[in-house]
Amino acid sequence: MSVLVVGISHNTAPVALLEQVALDGDGVQKLVTEVASGEHVAEATVISTCNRLEIYTEVDRFHGSVEALSKMLIERAGETTEAMLPHLYVHYDDGAVSHLFQVAAGLDSMAVGEGQILGQTREALRLGQELGTVGPALNSLFQQALRVGKRSRAETDIDRAAPTLVTAALERAVPEGVAGQRVVVVGAGAMAGLATATVARAGAAAIVVVNRTAERAERLAAEYGAVAAPLSDLGKEIAGADVVITCAGARGVLVTSDMVAAARPDARPLALVDLALPHDIDPQAAELPGVTLVGLAELAASLQATEAGQEVAAVRRIVTQEVAAFLNARRQASVTPTVVALRSMATSVVDAEMARLDNRLPDLDPRARAEVLQTVRRVADKLLHEPTVRVRELANETGAVSYAAALAELFALDPDAVDAVTRSTVAPEEGAE
Repeated sequence: MSVLVVGISHNTAPVALLEQVALDGDGVQKLVTEVASGEHVAEATVISTCNRLEIYTEVDRFHGSVEALSKMLIERAGETTEAMLPHLYVHYDDGAVSHLFQVAAGLDSMAVGEGQILGQTREALRLGQELGTVGPALNSLFQQALRVGKRSRAETDIDRAAPTLVTAALERAVPEGVAGQRVVVVGAGAMAGLATATVARAGAAAIVVVNRTAERAERLAAEYGAVAAPLSDLGKEIAGADVVITCAGARGVLVTSDMVAAARPDARPLALVDLALPHDIDPQAAELPGVTLVGLAELAASLQATEAGQEVAAVRRIVTQEVAAFLNARRQASVTPTVVALRSMATSVVDAEMARLDNRLPDLDPRARAEVLQTVRRVADKLLHEPTVRVRELANETGAVSYAAALAELFALDPDAVDAVTRSTVAPEEGAE
């Protein structure tokens, strides 16, 4: 079994195409369930953000699995296979481990180092656990990825050296800053929460949270001393705003060009920031006098050239170390069941021979019997010591040879015994990070 990742992100596709594969919560759950029902898939979950959709699986076959997972993404995009394939990427086994660790550390984000991806990685693990589609392999991988992400942020200033998407967008749309300005945030999810927190810290004069669900808008507004408003009042709120940040990702445009024109007939300056996928704001609004519109497409182009310098290099070193450690531990764990089964077999042989000795020499002195037993066990341990030490050492070497399989074959170990040890020694940790 091996880990396989098939995905699409801002690194490989334009924002317009990412919008076509964007999923809401129900859509992500349906995709995970569909993936998990695949013929060659043992475990599955999905990381879904505003700039990536990645399927993570544990599979027993590479080629058939790649084709099936790619087809699922292509169908959701509504594009032809020829149009989509150049934008998809595949990571397998060691490469999949490295990719997820880079994602969790923020190295693969549109805004390098942003911290939101850590929560989204945690959510992918939680969803898989809840649906019962994440087992020992993905649980171990994601738990370690979360630790890598936390370590990267604890030991470096990557999250402070690189801007968040919200910060980068505001710097582009409102160069003078939002201090003293009236800001409207559309949405009440994670990105809207980040946007509200950012403008509150920056000294916005007033903040209005607009959302379809009043309860969620009120909860977010209360946290930052803002005001909640229903979606039906969006036009009125835009009329009095200096900055509008949309993060809803609704199916269909929420802020139309006509709505903006009606709300701002005097052409007063208005900054529109669209962080949603699919987009919330009609792109034609940018053509209205006084309106500045910044969306994910513009951000992707500007942030590609942004680097956090030494902090990025430091995080890359951490990721490299963690990938090597994880792969070594995984290879070590892969031979443990065979070693345990081998020692168990040796114990059974010793016990059988001692029982045979008892039948032949029933009057053997107990002290003599204990000495014989200790001697036989010592001989068995010495005979097995070198093979078991060497198989653990060789497990760390790359290559196609399975030394655990060779050991099992040489000693004619019962495959069921090895599997039983595997099931008992490789168990998922409780809960997500």
